Amino acid sequence: MDDADRQVLRRCRVQLVSELQVANLWDALLTCELFQPDMIEDIQRAGSGSRRDQARQLVTDLETRGSRALPLFISCLEDTGQHSLASLLRTSSQTARRDPEAIRHLHLKPVAVRPEELRAVKQDPSKPAPGAHERQRGNPDLAYILNADPCGYCLIINNVNFCHKSGLSTRTGSHVDCEKLQRRFRLLHFAVEVESDLTAQRMLRALEELAQRDHGTLDCCVVVILSHGRQASHLQFPGAVYGTDGSAVSVEKIVNLFNGTRCPSLGGKPKLFFIQACGGEKKDQGFEVVSASREDRVPGGNPEPDARPFQEPPGGYDQPDAVSSLPTPSDIFVSYSTFPGFVSWRDTKSGSWYIETLDDVLEQWAPSDDLQSLLLRVANAVSEKGTYKQIPGCFNFLRKKLFFKTS
Repeated sequence: MDDADRQVLRRCRVQLVSELQVANLWDALLTCELFQPDMIEDIQRAGSGSRRDQARQLVTDLETRGSRALPLFISCLEDTGQHSLASLLRTSSQTARRDPEAIRHLHLKPVAVRPEELRAVKQDPSKPAPGAHERQRGNPDLAYILNADPCGYCLIINNVNFCHKSGLSTRTGSHVDCEKLQRRFRLLHFAVEVESDLTAQRMLRALEELAQRDHGTLDCCVVVILSHGRQASHLQFPGAVYGTDGSAVSVEKIVNLFNGTRCPSLGGKPKLFFIQACGGEKKDQGFEVVSASREDRVPGGNPEPDARPFQEPPGGYDQPDAVSSLPTPSDIFVSYSTFPGFVSWRDTKSGSWYIETLDDVLEQWAPSDDLQSLLLRVANAVSEKGTYKQIPGCFNFLRKKLFFKTS
């Protein structure tokens, strides 16, 4: 791209970033070979993944795409119905070539940026984002294939009311989380079952029953646990979740119920665990960064932690389930709502930060993104919330990418 075209892009940058509609632009950019599929994916993931961040990165990257970049980009804008922006760039380009100094004095209309423009664009599930993701989705060497309908079972354990002697508070607002995920995983073609207010023994019984089913005709399995939690000694997976009787079950024990030895019909198939519970009692006050979203620094409502202090069990470390050694945890993905040792926040009206964000991200991005990319979006969004901070994380032992079935 020559200096005149660069000047045009830089002079029009604010208006382009504010008005550019990127959701329908990707196909056109690929068709005219202005960008490669992997470059499109990088642009789509820019910043927080919002339309504004994508537009900003797209405008920046245009400068690197050669002498024909600006005319091709203008053509793509016209193909996607963005005629006012196409006209702006074409007129500015012609003006700059007639008189290089004129572009500096070009009058552009002021742009009012609405707050909602900063948020991610909701993808049309019938038109997932094109590119490398789509090729990977159907390639069994690169991605798990979820063809079955239902894809698999999804068990949600929602512990809300705890016995008095446990010392654990009622998890007000958890029903909101449960309802959201029940609806979301049904839309993702899972057979959803909900168990509420289970003691530790009943939790294990429900999980064992699920692991002992025949999953031979299914492609995946999901377990969601909404409860209080704490730190726990572990060899593989940290943390423990409480039953309503105040007894805790380690996440490690839960996960190993579904490993290749204990659940052979899920061998080679993805097993996903989503844990909404505190990892401990530490409250993270965070640190100041310039890019922190001001609107998310003070949460609405009255958030509560899902925590209980860690107590080392008398016997030291938890014993592995297998006598000789722990089986290799292949095809397992464990997503935690918070970093081990720290509090996980739940609003009494809108539910937990983690589940609320997870549901929003799945709604908007599941048609185009793989599981890890989805949870990066969740982590970024949750990390910007609240006065106290929270950062979700995961333990990933998947062998391939996982794309949920959305159609």
